[in-house]
Amino acid sequence: MQALILAGGKGTRLRPLTVYTPKPIVPILNRPLLQYQLEILRRAGITDITLSLSYQPNKIEDVIGDGSDAGVDLRFVTEPHPMGTAGAYKFAAGSSQETTIVFNGDILTDVDLKSVMETHRRAKSEATLVLAPVEDPSKFGLVETSADGRVMRFLEKPSAETIAELPTKNINAGIYLLEPTILDRVPSNENFSFEYDVFPSLIADRVPFFAHVLNSAYWRDVGTPESYLAAHQDFLGGRIRQFFDDEDVVSDVATAASVDSTSVIGEGCVIKPGVKIVNSVLGPGVHVDEKASIANSVIWAHTRIAGATEIDGAIVGKSSYIGRNCSVRPGTVLGDKTSLPDYSRV
Repeated sequence: MQALILAGGKGTRLRPLTVYTPKPIVPILNRPLLQYQLEILRRAGITDITLSLSYQPNKIEDVIGDGSDAGVDLRFVTEPHPMGTAGAYKFAAGSSQETTIVFNGDILTDVDLKSVMETHRRAKSEATLVLAPVEDPSKFGLVETSADGRVMRFLEKPSAETIAELPTKNINAGIYLLEPTILDRVPSNENFSFEYDVFPSLIADRVPFFAHVLNSAYWRDVGTPESYLAAHQDFLGGRIRQFFDDEDVVSDVATAASVDSTSVIGEGCVIKPGVKIVNSVLGPGVHVDEKASIANSVIWAHTRIAGATEIDGAIVGKSSYIGRNCSVRPGTVLGDKTSLPDYSRV
């Protein structure tokens, strides 16, 4: 079995964070998002993995490397033009006749893929769609299934009235297990979609097409700044299982500074006396001057926070400078290389 990660999107919804950093390598707890997907696949024994790229592919390759550090064998393909989810699958698969697990590149999950594979085999399915229950499916679209798990219908961004009438709040989780016969339904070198082209045709033709519901596993689409920040809060709050062993990092934290046990501090950070850090993630090389406070926030690498500044519920991009006595309030998102003058309020 092989895997394909669709990592070609421009990350428009996540801007300004993705202007210089492609979405697949935005840091989650100071590790590229893709590393979590690679680890999920490796745990399931899947090490033959292709990354389908389009936007800033060289940056992704430079950060991820050949996969050896993650215990997998990576192959990179770059779409010649926008090809859609299914078109990218066809382009990357080439002449392969293996069963393939397809991942959308903007999801964070701790799913046990072996259980998905078991669902697929037990149902003798040609395609298995992983579903995630969410509180508000109107932002995504509902997937309706029969009592035996067969996929019956897709409802794109349903109204509140429609949602209330249906017994499900399951959405497409962006993970698919596909037999090679699905490739026959995708034209070559065309923009083609799983969601709008392939999956409706499977339903119409009564092809064995089943769902696997993530009833206990964690799942989140990290495609927006709000969801990206929430993913960090989920990690810090213990709502997602730990992927990696904690690493010892070397940072200069003053004895008079206060850093709570929840926060994650990257290597090479400098934290001066009187600083207070609560429930936050600081990337490598962040410098925080005297009496600054950071709470419920994510600060990317090599940013400097000047003295007496307060940051709460915000995201600050890499290599930024936040001046003295600034107030960065909840919901603020500052892109890379931002410079805020002293006494700014944002």
